[in-house]
Amino acid sequence: MKHRVLILVDQEFQMPESLDKVDDKWLAERKTEYDVITELDKLGHETRILGGVTDLRVIRECLTEWNQQIIFNLLEQFFGENFYVPYLLGYLELMHQPFTGCNPSGLTFAYNKPLMKQILAFHRIPIPHFKVFPRGKGVRLPRWLSYPLIVKSTSEHGSEGISQASVVTSDDKLKERVEFIHTRLQTDAMAEEYIEGRELYVGVMGNNRLESFPIWEFQFGNLPDGSQAIATSKMKWDTKYREKLGVTTGPAKNLPPGFEELMSKLCKRIYSILGLCGYARMDFRLTADGKIYLIEPNPNPDLGREEDFAESAKAAGVPYEDLIQRVLSLGLRSQAAR
Repeated sequence: MKHRVLILVDQEFQMPESLDKVDDKWLAERKTEYDVITELDKLGHETRILGGVTDLRVIRECLTEWNQQIIFNLLEQFFGENFYVPYLLGYLELMHQPFTGCNPSGLTFAYNKPLMKQILAFHRIPIPHFKVFPRGKGVRLPRWLSYPLIVKSTSEHGSEGISQASVVTSDDKLKERVEFIHTRLQTDAMAEEYIEGRELYVGVMGNNRLESFPIWEFQFGNLPDGSQAIATSKMKWDTKYREKLGVTTGPAKNLPPGFEELMSKLCKRIYSILGLCGYARMDFRLTADGKIYLIEPNPNPDLGREEDFAESAKAAGVPYEDLIQRVLSLGLRSQAAR
């Protein structure tokens, strides 16, 4: 069945005739939008793009005028902040407007990492111990938390603010990095146990009946001497830097017996505890002695054709066109259930 699909994106967006006519900067920032819109058009859906919106009235007028059947949500921020996106989705729910991806409550947990981790810890999900350092407050490490630690924002995603300097081993470096997060990102900071080990990702899809995809691994390549194996912002988003180091992602190999089944059950449990729907990616660390730690769940991960989520879906027998159609269908079914 073909649908009218309104696509919400962060910036004003015009589809190029082909990727040969865009530069590397455009490709790095907008390839996902291009991939999704291209696929929706191939599937025969009627599409319209709405980007860079800073006024709810514009959205309301568009909803009334165009009478779309579903919104394909590709927003990472609203009014310049990621934590406003759940409020916009709540508004769409009040309008009885179906949309793709996670519901407002699930996204709220994602953008409030301390709250999300407290909920998961209550349910005995293995997570690193952590401490929050609010803006305007002093930096003092409790006795129950020991170095090394990794310092990050309590709300940002996509490795925003993460660099080699994020891993700290002293009070002075901890204070310095917390102040960096407060000043540069304008958010509270959190310091959590640095878990050394393999970085694993697991995609999960569904509303009530859940499906998990094969375990994917982030391979750090040839790191410079003394560097920590962490997915920094530069490592994730700078293509030339990734190529220089030999950074790759792909199916995880040489895992312990029964590990795939264990991870599938764990990921589905986390997904259900947080009330997620649509699609998400779970990020883990696996230590040398076989312990697994959830680093964070990521509702609405990148849907680019060559990104981890789509690649792992393909490995599970779900080609890209089917993946995009499933995302659309789950959004329609989620609204019908509500």
